[in-house]
Amino acid sequence: AVRRPQRRNRPMLVGVIHLPALPGSPGAQLPLETIVASVIDDARALAEAGFDVCMIENFGDAPFFKDAVPPVTVSAMTVCALAAIEAVPALPIAVNVLRNDAASALAIAHVVGAAAIRINIHCGARMTDQGIIEGRAAETLRLRSALRAANVAIWADVDVKHSAALAPYPLDQEVHDVVERGLASAVIVTGDGTGKAVDAGKLATVRAVAGHAKVLVGSGATLENLPMLAKSAHGVIVGSALRDGGRAGGTIVAARAKEFAAAYRASFAS
Repeated sequence: AVRRPQRRNRPMLVGVIHLPALPGSPGAQLPLETIVASVIDDARALAEAGFDVCMIENFGDAPFFKDAVPPVTVSAMTVCALAAIEAVPALPIAVNVLRNDAASALAIAHVVGAAAIRINIHCGARMTDQGIIEGRAAETLRLRSALRAANVAIWADVDVKHSAALAPYPLDQEVHDVVERGLASAVIVTGDGTGKAVDAGKLATVRAVAGHAKVLVGSGATLENLPMLAKSAHGVIVGSALRDGGRAGGTIVAARAKEFAAAYRASFAS
């Protein structure tokens, strides 16, 4: 599949498709064909609203594995990604395999022709609800090289939500490591948890030291705080605000997606 390239200096609006529990996960209830139909609806809603990228993640699979997910998860996510691409060929795709399976995300992205993958912990190590997760930047970059998938961008979180540092480590140094040593093309900044707002000071610090890498807000973006985010970020990854009640999970409400996209363009164009 051929994805539409992103213009480097253009602000980037990324909408997240929260997949329900996939086959094999504890909460799995829906047949895959029902999930696929929902993915198609969500992808079309994002495209019609004017989003730049559609990110697919296995949000409903909690509790998450800290690294490698089962083969059935990879298979199901590949089917979902292909369905989104077939439904909206012009909308670039990104892949996030929770909690931190960069190898599977990269494999899916390469096979379907996705533009990027999100990696929660790319460098260093963090304490999470899945235990201690260590970044695998060396392995991920070598796999990307082996697959000849240099066109798949790496978007890496720093001080990521739902985690804590194992020891004090300056945020500016973490950003430097992710960009200069982990070779990430975008740095993602989040609040403490899903849907939690990003601290303005933290965001400004990341922007100041991110250099050539894009800075994306990865949680808590709302209609109200978009003007503040636009001061330091190159773009926004939004999921919760596109759903009923601003709650993560479930399908995207098309009207909310259009409202958010319009507000985003107004804020980031100023």
